[in-house]
This record gives sequence, structure tokens and C-alpha cells, in this order.
Amino acid sequence: MSAVVWIAVGSLAVWVWLLLGQGFFWRTDQRLPDRTAPAHWPSVAIVVPARDEADMLPVSLPSLLAQDYPGAAEIFLVDDCSEDGTGDLARALSVRHGGLPVTVVSPGEPEPGWTGKLWAVRHGMALARARDPEYLLLTDADIAHEPDSLRELVAAATTGGFDLVSQMARLRVESVWERLVVPAFVYFFSQLYPFRWVNRAGARTAAAAGGCVLLRTEAAVRAGVPESIRQAVIDDVSLARAVQRGGGRIWLGLADRVDSVRPYPCLADLWRMISRSAYAQLRHNPLVLLGTVLGLALVYLAPPVTLVAGLLGGEPAAAWAGGVAWGVMACTYMPMLGYYRQSLWPAPLLPFTALLYLLMTVDSAVQHYRGRGAAWKGRTYARPEAAPDQ
Repeated sequence: MSAVVWIAVGSLAVWVWLLLGQGFFWRTDQRLPDRTAPAHWPSVAIVVPARDEADMLPVSLPSLLAQDYPGAAEIFLVDDCSEDGTGDLARALSVRHGGLPVTVVSPGEPEPGWTGKLWAVRHGMALARARDPEYLLLTDADIAHEPDSLRELVAAATTGGFDLVSQMARLRVESVWERLVVPAFVYFFSQLYPFRWVNRAGARTAAAAGGCVLLRTEAAVRAGVPESIRQAVIDDVSLARAVQRGGGRIWLGLADRVDSVRPYPCLADLWRMISRSAYAQLRHNPLVLLGTVLGLALVYLAPPVTLVAGLLGGEPAAAWAGGVAWGVMACTYMPMLGYYRQSLWPAPLLPFTALLYLLMTVDSAVQHYRGRGAAWKGRTYARPEAAPDQ
């Protein structure tokens, strides 16, 4: 057999394995597990790190203020050195909308060795612990919650005995680029961290979605967070690993009533969002980067390339194997498009989307070696000398 046939067959074999052996990552049925209302509703502190979020808060903060929670709950918004009046706006929204009590604090610039978001989370958690809450809800300033969100999260945690319950917020998909790139972001994440593997008892796979994390305070203390992960760029996965290593049970799934309101209208916006942490995900290892590039090429680019090459070169085996692999790939992507209430036209375009992600990952590495590190909202985080797991 020619090299083209071998590549096509190899890609097809990988897709058969991904379809059946990677935790059924492509299914979208991992939602909040069965739950019942607890006899006693535990107290909850909601910690919201916010840096220059004046555009997002008018949508997201009222949704937290309006939480229909039977127990005691309070919001701690940490204004992370914003320059757009985030803190003042949060106070004004609290007065205007009422609801849950809000405390706004600004801790100043991060100390060396801390990423900005975790520095803000640290101060929010420190304030919250003074109230001795049983749970902490860590949620981003661009996340909007339905009124029963907190109640359902707590019920799921208490019913299932989970120390950490995290929901992947439904991201915005309105522009053409969002429709092409955003569902694939969640698809690739679930392929890397299959939710079923995360959620089973005794799991070795750990992950969380940072926009919505309900964390038992006792488990946070036991895991030493956020101090133990203070340098993490990918803070959500690092948090889940720390909790799991501390003996905690974690759960991760897709959200039905928790949404991100942050827009990414242009490819450049999505590019910055993804490339800022892509190389950190690979632990800044050039060999892992090389393996990732080759793997993405074999899994996502080879099927259409070998299909075309087989048709043009008169090699039906390559065309058949490449075509079937491409078909399997598209079929595994359709449930995620359905979850995002999108038409199915991006499914056969997944190789092109994967190529974009490959280029974003390479760009992330290039920026790292140029000394720019992971940049976000005016801050750049260089590679730490001894980074914790990311």
C-alpha cells in the first residue's frame, strides 16, 4: 500500500477508537445529575473575579442578584484593578436590582507568582470564609445564571456527595466565526477531558469549567486552593486536579441554564482567547507541541486530504478510508452543534476549524518563546520557574 493509503487507514482507525473508546466524549448527555432538595440548604458565598467587565456586568450580575436560593447566600465581587468603573457599576447594580447582598473589594495588583484571576479569587475567598460558608460558587463576570441555577447546583452537590460541581457554560454563538469555532472549543475540550471519565467514582481524569464551579469550602481548604494553584494559567483544570488530589469527588457537565454573554464577533477575538493558554495546556513542552501538531494533522486534516488524493491518484482504498474517517468525524460533531442549537453546516468543516486551532496553538508557542507569555486584559504571565500542574 502507498503512504497515502496507510495515512488514511491510520486516521480511520483513530476515529473508530475515538468514537468508541474515548469515553463517548462526543455525546452531550452529561448534564446535572439526579438531585433532591436537601433537608437543610447550606450557606453559599458567590465569588466573582472581575477585571474591566463594565460591559458584561449589566447582564451577568443581575442574574446572580436574582438567585432564588432557599438558604443564606452572599456575593463577593473582586474588582481586579479595573479601569472602566467595574466596581462602582457593581455597587450601582446592587442598589438598583436588590436581591442578594453584594460586597465589592479591590485587592490591588497581584503579588509576584500569582496570575491575576487567582489573585482576585484568593481575596474573594478570604472575605467569604469570614462568613464561614459551606460552599463557594466561583463564577466569572461574563456568566449569566437562570434564577434556579444556584439551587440546582447545591442540590446536585449534596445529593451526589460531590466536593466540586462544575458546568460548562453555553458560550455565545451568534457571529459566523462564533458558530464555526465556539462549539468546536467545547468539543475539543470534552475530547481531551471526557466528562464521563471525570465523573466516575475513583476517576483519574480531572477537569472543571472555570465559569461555573460550586466548591465545598472544606474541600478547598483540604486542597490548599487557591494558593496551591496560584501560578496556573488554566486555573479551572488545575483547581479540579487539586481537589481530586485532596480526596474530593468532582463532577463536570454541560449547562442548560448557565450562559456566557461575552461576545467574540471576530476571528481575532477568538484567536486571542484560545492562543493565550494553548501552549500552557501543553506544559510549554516543544515535544508535546510537535506531537500535538502531528496528531491534529493525522486525526483532522488527513481524512479530507487522503480522500481527495485517493480520488485524484486513482487509489480507491485511500479515498474510501479518508471519506469514512471524515464522515465519522462529522457525525461525532453533530451532537455538539445540536447542543448549541446550530444547523449542521459546520460539521463537515471541522477539519478547517481544527486547522485554525492548530495554528492558534503554534502561535501560542511562538508568543511564549518571544517572552510574551499568556496575555489577557493587559497582563502578561511569563512561564513560572516551577509552575504547578496546568
